[in-house]
This record gives sequence, structure tokens and C-alpha cells, in this order.
Amino acid sequence: MRALLIKNITGLMLAFAVSSSALAQFVWIDPNGTRQYSDRPPPASVPKNKILKEPGIELRNPRAADVAPAPAEAAALAVKDPAVAPKGPQTTAEKNADYIKRKTDQADKDKKTADDAKEAADKNKNCERAQAYSRSLQSGQRIATTDKNGDKSYMSDDKRAQDIRDTQRVLDACK
Repeated sequence: MRALLIKNITGLMLAFAVSSSALAQFVWIDPNGTRQYSDRPPPASVPKNKILKEPGIELRNPRAADVAPAPAEAAALAVKDPAVAPKGPQTTAEKNADYIKRKTDQADKDKKTADDAKEAADKNKNCERAQAYSRSLQSGQRIATTDKNGDKSYMSDDKRAQDIRDTQRVLDACK
């Protein structure tokens, strides 16, 4: 049992030693465009922007290093056309602002849709009421109304004709 424990500890120490040496690697792109790996620094002829990884420094995006214009070129592009100027990745604050803007836009759109639906429902309801009132007026039956004192009075023929015209205008708008 003790021998097994010593083997396991030795194996772990060996794995740690090997993995730590693997971390101390340099990665760069040579003049031919090939990615090179080594535990030694690249030759002095390799430009700094072609070195992708050094011990203790994270791997950089090799495509961005190959494609991105030099700082002087980027500045010249920014002066000529700001829309063409390369942008860096969005910050957390910019992402948050975009998210909030999308959420408020969606909420506004949803509110407008709900308002439009409510308005359409109200219009349909008013049209149904106008149709029912028009049928009542056209039936020829006497229509009684009450005034503010609670006295009952009947609609005159002139008032009936006026209400028929008004109701017809409302019904024309419903079509």
C-alpha cells in the first residue's frame, strides 16, 4: 500500500514537471507563414507582432495579427473614413447598453402591438354598437329616452333622421 502511494506521488510530480515545461513555450509565425513552436525564444529577425505566445503571456489571435493593419495604417484609415476604422471588442458596458436598448425597443414594440390590438377591439365594439343602434332606428319603433330629471320622452322624427345620418357616418368608417 505504501509502495502504491509513493508511485502515485512520483507520477504526479513527474506529470507536473512535464506540464510546467510545456507551459514555457514560444509560438510564432515564421516568414513563410508557418506556425512555429519552441521552448526557446524566436530568432531576432521575427517581428514582435508575429510572436503569438511567450511564457506567461496568453495566446494571441494569429489571424488578427496577420490581417490587422499596422497602427500607422489604422490611424490613417480612421482619419480618412471613420466607418472603416477597425473597432476593438465591445466592453461589458457597451454590451450592457446594447442589451438594455434591445430590451426597451422590444418592450416598446410589444406595447405598441398591445395598444393597436386594444384599439382594434374597441373599434369593433363601437361598430357593433352602431350597427345595433342603426337597426333600432331603422325598425320604426318608438324610442324612448330619459332626461336629466328622469322624465321619459320619445324621440322625434327629426331627431331620428339626424341619428340615422350620424350612425351611418360611423358605420361608413367601420368598413
